[in-house]
Amino acid sequence: MTFSVVERLLLLSLLPAEGDLTTLRIIRKLREDLSFSEEEHKALNFRAEGGQTLWEAGGDISKEIAIGPKAHVLIVDTLTKMDKEKKLRVDHLSLCEKFEVGSNDA
Repeated sequence: MTFSVVERLLLLSLLPAEGDLTTLRIIRKLREDLSFSEEEHKALNFRAEGGQTLWEAGGDISKEIAIGPKAHVLIVDTLTKMDKEKKLRVDHLSLCEKFEVGSNDA
């Protein structure tokens, strides 16, 4: 799947911090894949302001990232839980669409 800067940052924040050994290894690999390279940091000029992560306008670098079946389930479960708890934000909409969360509710 191809992910934008916003989607990558959101996914990094959604991944669980706890789990069994196998799950933690999958999460570690996914975090590495979602993270930003030195070149991306330089091109995007990341900075923190007022508790938010900002970057240069027009610097939205998309990246193709393979999401395995277990990682897919982890992400869908987290987004589904957030949906049920009404904790989703507009920023999450593109991720919900990509992972088909709530697609059966329409």
